[in-house]
This record gives sequence, C-alpha cells and structure tokens, in this order.
Amino acid sequence: MKIALVHDYIREYGGAERVLKTLTGIFPQAPIYTAFRVKGSTADKEFKGKKIIESALAPILKIDNLYSPLRFLIPAIWKNMDLSGYDLVITSSSWYITRGFKVSPKTKVVCYCHTPPRWLYGYETSVRFGKYWPVKVYAAIVGHFLRMYDFTSAQAVDYWLANSKNVQARIEKFYRKPSEVVYPPVDVEAIIRATKDLAKEDYFLIVSRLVGAKGLEESARLAKKLNFKLKIVGETHGYAGVKKELEKLSGGKIELLGRVPDKELYALYGKAKGFIALARDEDFGMSVVEAQAAGTPVIAFNGGGFRESVVDGETGILIDATDEATIKKAIGRLESTRWDKDKLLANARRFAKERFVEQIKKYITRYAGTTRG
Repeated sequence: MKIALVHDYIREYGGAERVLKTLTGIFPQAPIYTAFRVKGSTADKEFKGKKIIESALAPILKIDNLYSPLRFLIPAIWKNMDLSGYDLVITSSSWYITRGFKVSPKTKVVCYCHTPPRWLYGYETSVRFGKYWPVKVYAAIVGHFLRMYDFTSAQAVDYWLANSKNVQARIEKFYRKPSEVVYPPVDVEAIIRATKDLAKEDYFLIVSRLVGAKGLEESARLAKKLNFKLKIVGETHGYAGVKKELEKLSGGKIELLGRVPDKELYALYGKAKGFIALARDEDFGMSVVEAQAAGTPVIAFNGGGFRESVVDGETGILIDATDEATIKKAIGRLESTRWDKDKLLANARRFAKERFVEQIKKYITRYAGTTRG
C-alpha cells in the first residue's frame, strides 16, 4: 500500500511539525508533499533525509513572507498536486488548508487537523490583519472565497482526526464533520528522565514562537509590574520587531533565549518554578504538557485546549482573566502550594508520544488496513 503525507509548509518547527515528524516515524517510506519548503530552516533540518515534494508554486511562496499575502493561491497549490497514485493520504492540516489535491476513487484521505485555519474564522492569529485597512479589506475578500473552498474541500476527506476536543468542536461547526480526538505526541518519558534530579530556580517559563495570539505581550508587562523573572524560549528569527517590543515592555525582566536544543529545553522546564500560558483559545498547547512532564505546575488561561491538559488545583491553575490582580493571586497560589509531582507526571502521560503512535496505528488500520509505510 502506497502512503503519502501532506503538510502545510516546511518552515518553522512547532507543534504541528512535531506531529509530522512522528508520522514520518510511523510511515518511514511515505514522502511529504507540501506547499513549499525553506531549505536550511528549523523545520527543514528536522526532516533531513526525508523525501519532500514541493508544489509548483513553491519558488514564489518561499520568497520572504509572500506565502501569507498569496494565500488566494491556496486552491491552485493543492489542485495541481496529483496524489492519485496513493492508496492512503494523511494530511497534517491547519494554516494552509492542505486539501483539494487530486486523488483516485480508491484513495482514502485522513486529515489530522491541528485546527481549521484560525484566520478564516475570526480566531486571534499571529498576524493582526486589522492593523491597516487595505490589508483588512483584502483579507475579508480573500477570506470569503477561501471559506467556501475550505468547506468544499473538507467534504472530500474520508476521516477526520482532531488534536483536541476544542478542535473537534471546530471541525463539527465549520465542516459539519464528525472526528476522533487523538492528542498530539509529547515525548513525556524523555522529559521525565531528563528532569528527575533537577532543583527548582526562581523564574517562570514560556515556550512559544514570538508571534501574536500567545499572550506574550501581557506576560512581558506583568513580569515588569509584578517583578518576577521570565524566560521565553521560541523561534526569534524573523521576529525582530516582536523581540524588541517584548524587551521594551518587560523593563529588563525577561530573557529571550530563542530556539534551544531539546536537552536544554527540558532543563529549562525542570528548573522553572512555574510555566505561563496566556493564549486565549489555544488549539491544544503541547508546551503545557511538556512543563507538567518536567514536574512544573502551570498558570494557564481557562480556555481552549488548556482546559483539557491542565487539571486545576492538581497540575496547575486555570485563570479566567489576565489582569495584574489575577496573575498576582495565581502566582501567590502557585508558590504556596505543595504540588504533587506524581500527579503532574501522571497527567502528562495521558498525552505521551507512545499513546499517539498507538492510536494512529489503530485508526489507520481501521480506515485503510495498514500501519506500514
């Protein structure tokens, strides 16, 4: 049986790319089809040795950040991609839709959905379209037609897998399709091994790309106002403006570390006295689980996927607002609570990589009768 994987694009290495990497481990012979690939990028390095096939429009899309304003080309990107020679196609889909490609009547299509495109349905995104009115008008016009394409192409998917109950509800709302929840893979056991003997230090941690919709600006302001040390790990390349703004807001209270190797990241998780996640409607949020796997309690906004990954009072604190008084109270509660590390680890294990692999194999066996690439 011939299997292909499809992913939005190969550029940055985040949660969606970690899912894709795990899928390549399950199906090692499957090529990766993608809109474009930025060679030498953080994501590209992670898929070294894998067969990656770009769309015909890749040379244009990868110039600077043209892939964003050229989103009206999304239907053409996938329509001109012929996957009819495959028995099974598994898509890893979020920002760039990754549907509408050519398949044969025998081809089964399984979509692992990180989220329907947030920018199409009014969710806060990393790009603030309303900043300039011409951009806002352009986005509204393009968005109207792409919502139709998004819905129509969704009907051609045979089976849906959602990365959380939160996203499952969105799939039902926007596509009128049922789905099964398969939480994304977190390398829980590796984190537990790497952090078991680490002592806590006096800082809070955030792990996130330096983009909007992640609550980073709020966190920087609060670090200054409440006088706590904050370390932020995440991709900084291409986000110089955001980096400068965060440094300005924090008054010297934050340390921007950029992207770090996993070994260093795990140590940062393990030594932090608390992890902060203030995104309003996170699709899932793998970093919150990673923090718990390191025995670190979480302060998270009470919304989105955080409701599924954080047990309030046992593995962290869910808050309904992010104002100074609320955060101050949450920090005080976190610092005065004796957290049970066993409960933190047990909760993290619900999202272990091994469980993801087991569930994917089970569903693919059910849908297509194979688990081999």
